[in-house]
Amino acid sequence: MAPIVLAACQPAVLDPQGTVGIAEKTILIDSLAIMLAIVVPTIVVTFIFAWWFRASNTRATYLPNWEYSGRIELIVWSIPLLVIMLLGGVAWIGSHELDPAKPLTSDTPPLEVQVVALDWKWLFIYPGQRIASVNHLVVPAGTPIHFSLTSASVMNAFFVPRFGSMIYTMNGMTTELNLLADAPGTFHGLSSHYSGDGFSDMHFEVQAVSAQRFAAWIDATRGMGPSLDAKSYAALARQSVNTTPSTFRAADPDLFQQIVTQQLPPGPGPQTGRPNPSVSPQTED
Repeated sequence: MAPIVLAACQPAVLDPQGTVGIAEKTILIDSLAIMLAIVVPTIVVTFIFAWWFRASNTRATYLPNWEYSGRIELIVWSIPLLVIMLLGGVAWIGSHELDPAKPLTSDTPPLEVQVVALDWKWLFIYPGQRIASVNHLVVPAGTPIHFSLTSASVMNAFFVPRFGSMIYTMNGMTTELNLLADAPGTFHGLSSHYSGDGFSDMHFEVQAVSAQRFAAWIDATRGMGPSLDAKSYAALARQSVNTTPSTFRAADPDLFQQIVTQQLPPGPGPQTGRPNPSVSPQTED
């Protein structure tokens, strides 16, 4: 039944895009190999012991008063110790090499994207291009992306599984993340931290496109849609679920800082009791 159950699953983190995702996959596989180096022999030896010391085997030596062997104790404790040291080394090196705030090595300057977690949608602001989008992130393939992230409500978590490096967003704080998409494609992004009624639908689409297509998208976005300022942001920040992706042709360059410093009031967050009827599935204008 296992293949049937798993038929609809996608490899996600095991089919990464970009240097960060590939490095994290390597750490995952290396850690698994290190653990299997002790797990598999232990399972095999368990079956061997059970077979050798079976009741019908008269060649097996029965030692009812045996209780200690220094050599066996050395083996029993040294192998797990070595495994812990190897796993610790992999985690130590990986956590420093893949520090989310550490810029990625590239000859191409990074694209700045500001991310705001709302109830229950994602706002992406492109400060250099003075545009913004909701639940739709477009990035140029092969270009490092430097994310500055915050939450306008409760704690949340930004995660694009095939890019790697999930990171939390917190109200009144800014976190940083550097990612890269190697090749064009469409990828799934989501909120990986429970944040209330609309959490299960808090998804977004990531499109990695060529530099030419990205420039064309920027130009097209600048020619349509409303502007994003304090007034339109207040309307956007109201709670809603299943929010349709949309864009803003112009975005206030100071808006993200105003959200972080709470010059703009934070959202109410999830409420106790039954969901308010006003938070029924709806889209933003």
